[in-house]
This record gives sequence, structure tokens and C-alpha cells, in this order.
Amino acid sequence: MSKKAKYILIITVLVALFAALILAGWYFGRIPPNPPGTVGNTAGNINNAGLFCESEGMVYFSNPRDGGSLYSMTVDEQNITKLGNSTVRNILAGGNYLYYFQTTASGESGLGYVRSRNSFNRCLKSGKDATSMVTDVVVSGQLVGDYLYLLTAGDPTPVFYKMKTDRSDKQVLAEYQVNPACARDGVIYYNGTQSNHYLYTLSTNGDTVSELWEGNLWYPCLDGSYIYYLDVANDYRLCRYDLNQQVIQVLTNDRVDCFNVGGGFVYYQRNSATSPALMMMGADGSNPTVVAEGNYTNINMTSRYVYFQEFGEDSSLYHCPLGGSGYNAF
Repeated sequence: MSKKAKYILIITVLVALFAALILAGWYFGRIPPNPPGTVGNTAGNINNAGLFCESEGMVYFSNPRDGGSLYSMTVDEQNITKLGNSTVRNILAGGNYLYYFQTTASGESGLGYVRSRNSFNRCLKSGKDATSMVTDVVVSGQLVGDYLYLLTAGDPTPVFYKMKTDRSDKQVLAEYQVNPACARDGVIYYNGTQSNHYLYTLSTNGDTVSELWEGNLWYPCLDGSYIYYLDVANDYRLCRYDLNQQVIQVLTNDRVDCFNVGGGFVYYQRNSATSPALMMMGADGSNPTVVAEGNYTNINMTSRYVYFQEFGEDSSLYHCPLGGSGYNAF
């Protein structure tokens, strides 16, 4: 073989190896598509800071007793494991990955850790391979299919946009407040924030917006065929709207600060100057029961437990079995 032929062969092999390395890097670094119908977390959890997220028999949570660090455990609260050191909220899960908003810098260094103070991140469910998606201040975020829908604080106005889980295809959808927390079957349900508080839908297949109901609502949560919401016009009482029958049902005339719904129950914070309390009732408003007297917030649910914090006490965390009224420190 001539020197020229050997030279051409060596160059060809090197080019092939380089191309193979690029292809391998792309393949092993890619984010696989999420299962059909993937939604990152429940609306009720996200609207309560998204501190707990259940996925495939595991619960991922922000532990206030450890500075809000990311932890995991089984749904029955076993095998509690620390996954990271950053303070996190708005936890989402899809496929093999978690997504969350980091509000303080990680104390770790080196590869696999994100040190940005404000960052919306992606990591494996083991907590490894943390990657910063964006450095915006995320007010509320949801995962729908293979896209993240993020409401950011913006400067000077809120910005609502979407991006794929591999950080590609970023598109601004609105330059005003759109809360993407409530989603199902590829549709986001949200209340208006411009000229009215009607119920709107955003179809993620084409990102088309439709007006669904001329209500006056805040924090819509879809459970079954019902939209649970705070009634803005009537001192933020808690109601539900039947999407099939188009009928409103008042669940309580109490002024409500925050609520969550799931598993046939509603938990809410009763706003009262004389008798504030965390309350529980059936999903239809039946059997209202005091769970804990006082002011509580960040009501998060899993399939087995309800978690909540004492208002103004960021390091507190309590839990009770779903459907139960007895509680204790977690």
C-alpha cells in the first residue's frame, strides 16, 4: 500500500471514529420521549409550591427540615433518601427525569451539580446529572408530554413559554400571567388574568387557546369531570364546576387561602379571624372536619398522605393519612 493510500485510510478511520463519538454522545445524552399522557405533577401540588411529587410508586419532595433539599421515598414513607443539597420547589416527574426550580445554590461542586442561584433544572430520578434548563425565576411550571410550560417572573412583565425537555424549541406563548399547573390529556386549563378570570384551555397540540367557561375563578384544579376553584367574586369561597352538566356547586362559604383535591377529598385552609383551621371534606363538600386549628399552607398530596406546613414556619412539616383528620410531625 502506498504512503498516500495509508494516509487516506488513516484519515478515513479518524473521521469515522469522530463521527461515531458524536453519534454516541448524542444517543446517550438524548432525552427519550415521555410516555403518552405524561403530566409532571398535580395542579393542587403545584399551586401549593410543588413540594411533593409522586411518580411510579416513589415520592420526590422538598425537605424543609434540611433546608428544602430534594429527597425521595416510597409512597408509604419508607427508604427516605437525600438526592441533592439545593433548595427546591415546583417538582415535576416524567420518564426517567425530575424537573424542579432551584432557589439557592448547591453546596456541592464538580460535574453533575448546578450552582446557579435561580435555575430550573433537570436531573435523573436518582438526583444525578443535574442540568440547568433556564436561569429564569419560575413562578409556576408544568410538564406536558415532552414539553415544559413555564411561567416566569420576567422583567418587567411575566413571560409564559414552552421548551422541550432537551432544552430545544423554546417558544414564547404569552407575555402575561398564564398558570400552567392544571393539565390533562394534552390540555392546560387556566384562569384569565387580563380582562377577566374566565376558564380557558390551551391545547398543547398547536398551542391554541379557547374560552371554556365565563366563570370568575382562580387556581382551577381538574379532578374527574369537575373543575375545583376559588370563587373570586364571592370572597374566595371554594366551588366546583361540572364540565359535563355545566353546573356550579358551592363546597364551602368559608374564605379559602389554599386548597388541594384528590382521592375523593378536599383539604383547605379556612381563613378566619377567630377560628382559622386546616379543614378536610369530601370531594362533594360533605362532612367538613377540622384537621388542625391555626394557619397552615403548602398543602401537598400523594396517593397515601397529605403534607402541610405551619404558615410562617418554613422548617415545619406535618402529615396525615389521606382521608384522615389526625396529624403529626413528619
